[in-house]
Amino acid sequence: MALRPGGQTDERGSHLHARRPGAHGWTIQELAGRAGMSRSTFALKFKQTVGKSPMEYLTRWLMLLAGDRLANSSDPISVIALALGYESETAFSTAFKRVMGCSPRQYSRGRNLASPSHSKQEAARDHQLEPAHQLEAIAG
Repeated sequence: MALRPGGQTDERGSHLHARRPGAHGWTIQELAGRAGMSRSTFALKFKQTVGKSPMEYLTRWLMLLAGDRLANSSDPISVIALALGYESETAFSTAFKRVMGCSPRQYSRGRNLASPSHSKQEAARDHQLEPAHQLEAIAG
């Protein structure tokens, strides 16, 4: 069984629907395999190292990417949602608001000063550390 961004279960068991340009869907199994660990060991070590589950981290990272596109491009929210692997603008908007503390529309209108659910320091750190770097840190 796979997870979608935001930790939603994909009933079909297909890979994670978190796509970005040049990337593919991720599963815990695949990430664990790349790190040379079992799924359970990988998930535990990831959470101990990063402070979040792999899917929580990936969702947050995707929302930071989305925030950057909302602030620096004229792309409509629907285009950004699809580019990040969300099947609907509604699902994307729900996840964005949960992670960033405001709707994508508010964020793109310059209301990105709304207090997100994480500190500015954490946001800067996460923006610099892509999931691939986190995987390397966990695999040791």
